[in-house]
Amino acid sequence: MARLQLSKTSLTNEKRRLEGFERFLPSLDLKRRQLTALRAGTAATIADLAKQVEDLRAEVADRLPMLANTDIDLNALVHVSNVQVEMENVVGVRLPRLSGAQVDVRPYSYLGKPHWVDQVADDLKRMLDLRLRLQVEQSRLELLAQAVRTVTQRVNLFDKVLIPRTRANIKRIEIYLSDAERAAVVRAKIAKAKHHRQAAA
Repeated sequence: MARLQLSKTSLTNEKRRLEGFERFLPSLDLKRRQLTALRAGTAATIADLAKQVEDLRAEVADRLPMLANTDIDLNALVHVSNVQVEMENVVGVRLPRLSGAQVDVRPYSYLGKPHWVDQVADDLKRMLDLRLRLQVEQSRLELLAQAVRTVTQRVNLFDKVLIPRTRANIKRIEIYLSDAERAAVVRAKIAKAKHHRQAAA
């Protein structure tokens, strides 16, 4: 770090820097609070989606106990054919958003499968949709957590390092300049008294 210059120019520069830091800090802190609120909202959405997944699983287990029959092959009954994830800018952070998902039921023989397979296909579609939404929300949560960490580090840098250091520099320069000014006044008085003594002699 460059040595602090104890001059009026340096004092002006330090005051300008402090003004910039103090003007920037509130907006940075606001961004941190907004991101923290978004992160909390996303965590709540994830908890809700996870509960929906568990509720659906329990509902299917109660309603369709015949799924335990391994003789009926239900593998690859449904599949995700298209997922559309868009990126959106939220408080300066690019986050994924599920804009659409297509879950298809593979054709099967209606006569070769029991009648309840139709219900299973619908439930599997719902489950895949919930899991896709959950996956995107978890990705959003990770990105928001990272953004909150970064912004918090910046807030702390300004609040705990840059602003106090700049204030200390200003104080140091002001003390030096006032001491230098006082010393100049004292020297001027001594020189004036000396000049008067020489003029009187």
